[in-house]
Amino acid sequence: MANWSSYIKQFENYLKLERSLSQNSIDAYVRDVEKLDQFIEIKELDISPLKITSMHLQSFLEYINELGMSSYSQARILSGLKAFYKFLIFEELISADPTALIEGPKIGRKLPDTLDYSEIEKLLAAIDLSTPEGGRNRAMLEMLYSSGLRVSELIDLRLANVHSDIGFLRVIGKGNKERLVPIGREALKYLKIYIDEIRVHTPKIETFSSYVFLNRSGRKLTRVMVFLIIKALAAKIGLKKNISPHTFRHSFATHLIEGGADLRAVQEMLGHESITTTEIYTHLDRDYLRQVVQQFHPRS
Repeated sequence: MANWSSYIKQFENYLKLERSLSQNSIDAYVRDVEKLDQFIEIKELDISPLKITSMHLQSFLEYINELGMSSYSQARILSGLKAFYKFLIFEELISADPTALIEGPKIGRKLPDTLDYSEIEKLLAAIDLSTPEGGRNRAMLEMLYSSGLRVSELIDLRLANVHSDIGFLRVIGKGNKERLVPIGREALKYLKIYIDEIRVHTPKIETFSSYVFLNRSGRKLTRVMVFLIIKALAAKIGLKKNISPHTFRHSFATHLIEGGADLRAVQEMLGHESITTTEIYTHLDRDYLRQVVQQFHPRS
């Protein structure tokens, strides 16, 4: 395979010696280039960093956009790649910079739709756990953030698909595709409290009894209900961002990727049939996905 690691190592040394950057900044720059390397691997291209074209970079940016990264994070990754290609030019390893004509995403006026970790914590802390609905809502939001579920996957989740013994959910995603998603420790804790102590007191309606999340009359929750719960919490803490259940999925992906998680693992957990990628990905094993979440997810 094309040897990316030696160029990345040289880049790291250059940042240390020539630019005297802090270790945190150096690590962030290196991670940005490693993400491009992972993308090239996912695409099964045997290509060295010296042969990357602006077309490759454009499709990489489309790919991380589809994974749900915020425009701010995309712009930051692009600046890391620009620094890498400046270094390759400085070392006279390439003569033309493939990042020169690439424009970052417009950060502009659009309200950001990812939450930082402290905002997620504030939203979760604002839930009133003294009520049955509060206990249920805490479990739901912990799961949206812990496992990156779509709102439809959350409300369609069935008790039989919660495998708490191994810490995984079996999720039926778009087009009836099944995937296994790790569920974080906190989410599992609140889910267990909800199922064992709250849900048992909900009226039993046969049609809905297999679903995990029910309303107070024992019926399955609707998407709108989940939406309203989140809007009410945002208002309660005075959060000015325009958020929805999908915001938690975006935040899940962004926080994992920014923490340094493998792109392929994040794609697998999101259940993405990527628009720009039609090839069949090798399915990553369960232990690896669990390890990624434990290592890179803020709530693990």
